[in-house]
Amino acid sequence: MKIGGKTKIVGIFGYPLAHSLSPHLHNAAFALLELDFVYLPFWVEPEDLDLAARAIKSLNMVGVNVTIPHKEEIIAYLDEVTPEARMMGAVNTVLNRKGRLIGYNTDGQGFIDSLNKEGRFDPRGKRVMLLGAGGAARAISSVLIRQGIASLIIVNRTQRRGEELAHHLKRIFKNRCPIDLLEFNQRSFWGGVREINLFVNATSVGMHAEDHLLTNLDLFSPGTFVYDVVYNRKTELLEAAEEQDLPCLGGLGMLIHQAALSFEIWTHGKAPLQKMREAAEKELGMGKRGI
Repeated sequence: MKIGGKTKIVGIFGYPLAHSLSPHLHNAAFALLELDFVYLPFWVEPEDLDLAARAIKSLNMVGVNVTIPHKEEIIAYLDEVTPEARMMGAVNTVLNRKGRLIGYNTDGQGFIDSLNKEGRFDPRGKRVMLLGAGGAARAISSVLIRQGIASLIIVNRTQRRGEELAHHLKRIFKNRCPIDLLEFNQRSFWGGVREINLFVNATSVGMHAEDHLLTNLDLFSPGTFVYDVVYNRKTELLEAAEEQDLPCLGGLGMLIHQAALSFEIWTHGKAPLQKMREAAEKELGMGKRGI
């Protein structure tokens, strides 16, 4: 990679970022297509988010991805937010268009693309349980409701955050589908768990080997699809799903598909999905798989 005075800068805002695969897969894509871009990680603490957002303009950056813990808070510092991102209440991609910062959300579509293409699972008409209430959960729940799920149960360790997400979704989608909030300590005792068709972990739990399994998959019915957005390792949730012979999928596909959409927003060109996957798998030490 040659960096010069015309090199365009993109990157990712988050805290922490040591685990991020995004620089590897984006820079591999830029190199393959011989684009004069570079993708850099920027460790941005919450109290510095306003300064970081202003730096996108002052440094003439093309844009950034936004990850934990900034996906919701970044909205306050943008000039414009797409209707879809506004609906989700979270932004994961920012474009600097002639000094105006525009917020997008590619997480939701990235999740659906992964679920459909890799999981071969159609969520329409399905009953869903969602663990989490942060930026990823907002994007995933919104796109699932738009896809036509039958019902949504939200579970979150912090009850207030769960209530905020449930209220937000009901306000946006009205009576599109039933949306309920289950108290966290009731998640393993709720009688309706056997009727769930899709379980999604939209939290970072599972990113580290010492993380505890947050649900009892023994209660799920055969055929319940388990999706874990964590992508850096095979989580305990996925291992438990495999032991129960439940169909399951990790979050690497979601990462790659959402990244491809961000890539296309910044470059106006088609993203090389396979190259991005190969770069991510190489960094994780995984074998090659088709996308």
